[in-house]
Amino acid sequence: MEYALITGATSGIGYALAECFARDGFGLALVSSNMRHLKQTKEKLEKKYDTLIELYEKDLARPETAEELYQEIKKNQTPISFLVNNAGFGLLGATDEIDLKQDERMLTLNMLAPVKLTKLFLQDMKKRGRGHILNVASTGAFQPGPYNSTYYASKAFLYSYSRAIHLELKEKGIIVSTLCPGTTGTKFFERAGAKTPAFAMSPRKVAEIAYRGMRKGKDVIVPGTVNQLLRLVPVNIKLAAVAKMKRKQAGEQNG
Repeated sequence: MEYALITGATSGIGYALAECFARDGFGLALVSSNMRHLKQTKEKLEKKYDTLIELYEKDLARPETAEELYQEIKKNQTPISFLVNNAGFGLLGATDEIDLKQDERMLTLNMLAPVKLTKLFLQDMKKRGRGHILNVASTGAFQPGPYNSTYYASKAFLYSYSRAIHLELKEKGIIVSTLCPGTTGTKFFERAGAKTPAFAMSPRKVAEIAYRGMRKGKDVIVPGTVNQLLRLVPVNIKLAAVAKMKRKQAGEQNG
C-alpha cells in the first residue's frame, strides 16, 4: 500500500486532504503535535474509510523534529508516495510587538520543516522514480503582509522554493505542487487571535481542488476564481489593503 504523509492533519485543510487520500485507498501517516487530536482524527476516518492509518505526535516547530519523524517512518518501513507539508500558523500584530520566540517557532514550522521533509523524503522517491509533494503556501505569498509580516514572508519563501524545485525534480519523476489558498475556514484565525471572515472558503473545497491539481501534476494551485483574479491586482494596492485588514484584525485581537 502507498501512503500519504500529511502534517497538520487533525483539522482544516490537512484533515480534508486526509479524507481525499483515504477515499482513494491510500494509507495515511498523520502528523500533529497533539496525540489526543490524532487519535480522534483516526477514529473519525476509520468510521468512514477502510484504510491503514499511522499516527506521529511531533512538534515540527522544533528544528530537530523533521529528522526524527523521517527516521521513525523509515524504521516502520512506511512507503511514502505523497508528502503534504500542510502544518503552519501565523502571528498577528506589529513586528515589534510579536514575541521573538514565537516568531522563531513559526518560521521553523512554516519554512524549515517543509524544506527538511522535502529533502529527506525525495531521496526515497528518487529511488522509486516517482512521488508527489504538496507544499501548502498561501495567496499571502504574492505580496508582503503588514501586521502579519513574518507569516506572509514565510509563505513567499515556501512558494519560491517549491516552484524552483518543481522544475528540478519533474525530470526525476517527482512532482512538486504548491497550494496557495486564500482565506479558509480553519483554526488558523483562532490561533492568530482573530475572527474567521464570513467569506472564507471551506477546507473541504480547498482540499478537493488541491488534491485534483496535485494528482494532475499542477505546479501552482490557487483555489477559487476570486483568488486567481487577485493575483492580477498590482502589489502596492494589495499591500495597502492587507495593511488595513490586518491592522483591524490585530486590533480585534488586542481588544
